[in-house]
Amino acid sequence: MVAAAVTVSLLGLLPLGYVVITGILTGWPTLSALVFRPRVGELLLNTIGLVLITVPLTAAIGVAAAWLVGRTSLPGRRVFAVLLATPLAVPAFVNSYGWVSAVPSLNGLWSGVLIATLSYFPLVYLPCAAALRRLDPTVEEAAESLGSSAWGVFFRVILPQLRLPILGGALLVGLHLLSEYGAFAMIRFDTFTTAIVEQYRSTFNGPAANALAGVLVLLCLFLLIGESGARGRSRYARVGSGVARVTPRRSLGALTPVGYLFLGGLFALAIGVPFWSVIRWLFQGGAAVWTEPVLVQALLQTVGYGLVGAVVTCLLAFPIAFLAVRYPSRLSRGLESVNYLTSSLPGIVTALALVTISIRFVQPLYQTTVLVIVTYLLMFLPRALVNLRAGLAQVPVGLEEAARSLGKPPFAAFLSVTTRFFAPSALAAGALVFLGIVTELTATLLLAPSGTRTLAIQFWSKVNDIDYVGAAPYALLMIVLSLPVTYLLFARSRLVSVS
Repeated sequence: MVAAAVTVSLLGLLPLGYVVITGILTGWPTLSALVFRPRVGELLLNTIGLVLITVPLTAAIGVAAAWLVGRTSLPGRRVFAVLLATPLAVPAFVNSYGWVSAVPSLNGLWSGVLIATLSYFPLVYLPCAAALRRLDPTVEEAAESLGSSAWGVFFRVILPQLRLPILGGALLVGLHLLSEYGAFAMIRFDTFTTAIVEQYRSTFNGPAANALAGVLVLLCLFLLIGESGARGRSRYARVGSGVARVTPRRSLGALTPVGYLFLGGLFALAIGVPFWSVIRWLFQGGAAVWTEPVLVQALLQTVGYGLVGAVVTCLLAFPIAFLAVRYPSRLSRGLESVNYLTSSLPGIVTALALVTISIRFVQPLYQTTVLVIVTYLLMFLPRALVNLRAGLAQVPVGLEEAARSLGKPPFAAFLSVTTRFFAPSALAAGALVFLGIVTELTATLLLAPSGTRTLAIQFWSKVNDIDYVGAAPYALLMIVLSLPVTYLLFARSRLVSVS
């Protein structure tokens, strides 16, 4: 277990090591000339401006939506609770495709903010909705008994207790903004990721692309350090189990229409516009759009990559999760941290690292399926790790020991007892990795073997050819593949909150 976990974690250090070593080999004079130039300053302003505007906006929308469906008596709130999670099933580049189809003039920073906010607000909404269901209502009632108004209770009692899910969701949003390519390229908004891809295509991994990748990594590290510092040292858990009872809901009264307008408008903008655009293009294309031979091949390749990537990632994440739960130590915590850090890097950086390493040291791996699966492993391993660790932690070790005392060998006892308990968590882990692979675009574009036609690649190829009708079936299939996984994510967030 230790050998497997260490091997996977060392593999995860490759992208970060690539950035550091490339910077050293490039030399400070060349590196400084590439970094300190007007073009990089423009990209830096665009990227930082996007993060500074979008992250607070998604946090505010996510918290407001979670409070409306979780703490008010708004009729239909349970339906909205599910609907507001569905934007996760629509890749950001498909969302951008839908909006550009509806409003062709979209471009620039504020268009990027619009599309990114509508695509990523569920990353804040889901953890906040789950946290609201776990809060002890007696704290709020005590504040009301001391004279606090409803708004005072929200800002002084509820909001501080949502600090961790807000910061965690905001961190995910920020990392997605730094790594997103397709959504911003479609609206002609330049960020570091779009510039790296274009630079890579023009000079094939030249020093300029590597220099931009180094700046992008520094921005990611800055986000990680900022989120860690913002968490502080406050305690968020209560002593004792509290009182098991339903949290009272507030009536919106005259503000009920405003609540409906907010939730309905949010869903219409996030799902209605892209879905309407996809359906409109499908109707324009007619039955002919479904007869393209590549369509079936793209679907099968996407499902194949997703299934193989999910299985490999879960299998290789298991040793790290097992050590973290059964044998906690500095080593196990360090192995976990390495993989979280690697996954926080944009996919374009991971892809560039593996392209360079494969060409220079293991050329037979260049443009092979193996290299693509390794990239998916490094990018999505934490999705599997978090779920596997949670599942293993809930398995009573005593049951496995009892099976061994009755004569079962250790491995047989593990299979017959432990795997049955954490199987649902393993399935959830695989589903989340599958979702990430189905909607992944940038790394697949750079690493996929010649002739690879995933749904994302074919969609992007059609869009680049201004063939929006031809792109529509690929967009719809990606959404259809992602919807069941998104609902699973929503259902598990409710189960975790209840437990």
